[in-house]
Amino acid sequence: MLKSLVNSVRRNHALEHATISILLTRYGPMRIVGRAAADGFYIYGDIPTDRLRELADEALQRLQKGEAHLAVSPLCGTNIAVAGVLAGLGSYAALGAGQRRLGGISGAIIAAMLAVIAAQPIGRLVQKHYTTSPDLEGVRIVSVKPAGGGLFRVHKVRTAAAS
Repeated sequence: MLKSLVNSVRRNHALEHATISILLTRYGPMRIVGRAAADGFYIYGDIPTDRLRELADEALQRLQKGEAHLAVSPLCGTNIAVAGVLAGLGSYAALGAGQRRLGGISGAIIAAMLAVIAAQPIGRLVQKHYTTSPDLEGVRIVSVKPAGGGLFRVHKVRTAAAS
């Protein structure tokens, strides 16, 4: 059951990335955030519901036709998480106690900077192999509906796997 849940989130994460990628390519830079869930994904941003539906449908079709590159995004939070982990580990190694110490504060700064540089390609690999899955065979979009307002407009794109 856990494996099924994780795979659903990974597929929806890929679909979220593809939808946002197409949106940004077509309409240019804008403030937009996505968050995957087991039953779909949320989009936070000022975009009309019908336009979001069209973009999500196109993203789904393109992923199902093999455009797996759309599943990996340089804007993904996974890249930030990888940068944080790498910077933390590098800094810890540089500031470690006793003989394990590799360079003090200057070493920690250098380690953190190198970690941030390395995080982008490593983050893409983590996305490709762990946090997204472009295999959306049998997946369909059930609905695209507004899910709240406030500072950002929110939509829920609900998906379902083939029965």
